[in-house]
Amino acid sequence: MPEPALWRDPLLPTHERVEALLAAMTREEKLAQLGSHWWSSTDTTAGPGRGEIAPLEHAFTAGRRTFEEATAHGLGHLTRVFGSEPVTPAAGVARLRARQRHLTFATRLGIPAIVHEECLTGFTTLGATVYPAPLAWAATFSPDLVQAMAEAIGRDMRAVGVHQGLSPVLDVVRDYRWGRVEETMGEDPYLVATLGTAYVRGLQSSGIIATLKHFAGYSAARAGRNHAPVPIGPREFADVILPPFEMAIREGGAGSVMNSYSDIDGRPAAAHAQLLTTTLREEWGFTGTVVSDYWAIAFLDMTHRVSPDRASSGALALHAGIDIELPATDAYARLRDADVSDALIERAARRVLTQKTQLGLLDPDWRPIPEPGIDRGPDPEPDLDSPANRALARRIAEKSVILLANPHDTLPLTAPPAHVALLGPCADDPRTFLGCYSFPNHVLSRYEEHGTGIRVDSLRTALHSELPDTRIEYAPGVPVRDPDTSGIPAAVEAARAADLCVLCVGDLASLFGRGTSGEGCDAPDLSLPGAQAQLVEAVLATGTPTVLVAVSGRPYALGPYADRCTAVVQAFLPGEEGGPAIASVLSGRVNPSGHLPVGIPRDPGGQPGTYLAPPLGRFSEGISSLDPTPLYPLGHGGSYTTFAFEDLALSAASIPADGTLTATLLVRNTGSREGEDVVQLYLSDEVAQVTRPVRELVGYARVRLAPGESCHVTFHLHADRTSFTGLDHHRIVEPGTFTLAVGHSAEDLPLTTRFEITGTGPRVIEGARVMTTPAEVRRA
Repeated sequence: MPEPALWRDPLLPTHERVEALLAAMTREEKLAQLGSHWWSSTDTTAGPGRGEIAPLEHAFTAGRRTFEEATAHGLGHLTRVFGSEPVTPAAGVARLRARQRHLTFATRLGIPAIVHEECLTGFTTLGATVYPAPLAWAATFSPDLVQAMAEAIGRDMRAVGVHQGLSPVLDVVRDYRWGRVEETMGEDPYLVATLGTAYVRGLQSSGIIATLKHFAGYSAARAGRNHAPVPIGPREFADVILPPFEMAIREGGAGSVMNSYSDIDGRPAAAHAQLLTTTLREEWGFTGTVVSDYWAIAFLDMTHRVSPDRASSGALALHAGIDIELPATDAYARLRDADVSDALIERAARRVLTQKTQLGLLDPDWRPIPEPGIDRGPDPEPDLDSPANRALARRIAEKSVILLANPHDTLPLTAPPAHVALLGPCADDPRTFLGCYSFPNHVLSRYEEHGTGIRVDSLRTALHSELPDTRIEYAPGVPVRDPDTSGIPAAVEAARAADLCVLCVGDLASLFGRGTSGEGCDAPDLSLPGAQAQLVEAVLATGTPTVLVAVSGRPYALGPYADRCTAVVQAFLPGEEGGPAIASVLSGRVNPSGHLPVGIPRDPGGQPGTYLAPPLGRFSEGISSLDPTPLYPLGHGGSYTTFAFEDLALSAASIPADGTLTATLLVRNTGSREGEDVVQLYLSDEVAQVTRPVRELVGYARVRLAPGESCHVTFHLHADRTSFTGLDHHRIVEPGTFTLAVGHSAEDLPLTTRFEITGTGPRVIEGARVMTTPAEVRRA
């Protein structure tokens, strides 16, 4: 028949091939392209892996089908062939090849599936590199590093036949108690947007489709609870939540989007046509695929109760704009006889088939991976944790470690003490360096016989290597999570006998309440988990100088301890090279250069609160007795050298509402060693028609300088960067007076200046706008 010949022809335009294929397909075959299959060792699907989301597992048994049943009419996606259980890369390749061969040779049309995997902290599979968590990427303030990391992740995934990665997370933190803070890039929309867009570019440059999640509002859930309702106003939604997604689509060209589980003012995102179609496609021009978060379509009838049954949920989601149901076909499989038009089904199928065509899956010579014995002999075991990967993971980890306080110059330990007490539950547990979506914590925590699957040195191991002549006495004191205090006396005894204590506290990431950070591991407040606060108090009471090291997936309230410590260091789940990275910062071999992507709270209560607040969201003396001022603000980060910012000058005192100005300053290293700093540019709108943040980050630049060296940093600020959602809900640039401030953090701003935007009234921005503030660095 002519249609298959047309859609198999790689010389024809993509749209012609897709239309020819659609014309050859039955309704069942089109629907099959809108679903997925999740392989398991028992050959069932539509349910979680061993122990994953166990309380909900019973709800999905009705949708479980064998692979042969699920693929009778074809298949859209294969879910986590590598990432669901411990399987070597070579065994995963063989498994994937067998399933793709079945689709190619045992179905009528022979269309392969798109293979997707998790890749938030690296390719989530056995033996793959575990990079730092996204909150640690954000602490680097380095899009170049994030892009390089994503490119490396993509290369490893592509080498074993994967096509799509379920990352990055572009949720902006609104409440530190939320368990998934570790998966985000912090609380500033511009930082999240620029780093997230860099990740998209890196992953897609390696041929892997990036999936933006969770669209949108997930991180603004009430009380920081997973899946909780999102009571957010349209202006905050537009100005804080949406910009990272918009930048990653308009400037990064992201190929896929995943919906949020939450409802926004009563409208579940999975059934939100205004969000998934009007905003995403009609306003932003998105042309890729929208995939459901796992079981999000089923949740429409199960938890949101906006539909009476699974088929109705499928119809709602399809109409809203979800093209592919993940992780397995359930609701969409029930639409064969439902009152859903062929045109609606074809709309989604067209998007899926377009992506498959672009990936080369419809080409006549396509193969999932070269066949053993035909192309290159037996499969070798791919090296997914190469020396180059580990070196990159080390660089990111080192640049993410944040020196919060060092008032007595205790650090660096250039003259190491003779006797160090290394204390705390995170000091000798390598899993505490890894994120919730790392394979060791996400999967291997249920298969303890596999350990971490890769080499992950603990801080104890790394510190022995870093300080070989120092006696290091270790005592955990307490577990990370359990309220067991029986080990505190031994820790206190070790502290009393030592010259210096290094006290390592924080998190162990996991899933759904099994950890202290991660998906479904929300916190009632920001106290250190378990009995760790008691351990800290007991150690400080000994009077031995103490360096507090927090290794965590969220910021914890350090106010009760910070001023009694000789130094405070923060590392946000720094990955497989986290132990050596922290140890090298303590020794001074690495000069710390990380900066906070979130604030460190003073007190454990007072949530929610972020730096991006209007005047009454900050401390109001005489109005409220509560002071939400952070202990350490967004952007804060110390160094073993010092930097001076001088001579801020603008290219113009005023610009029109579509104009650009430059802001230039001199940065000098005034200390005695080479170091890096992050120059931060903040904007304040003096008077506006709606309440605006006191200040917001609009630009940043990382600079590296030798002692005595200087450089000029120039920011190019377009008037669009002052825009906001006005009273009539249009994005506007409003004439008026603005303050620009440059400094080391959102509160340490030694340089300020003002400029005017001229005009007789607001300029309404329609369509695309300038979303970045480019920075140039020139040696002085």
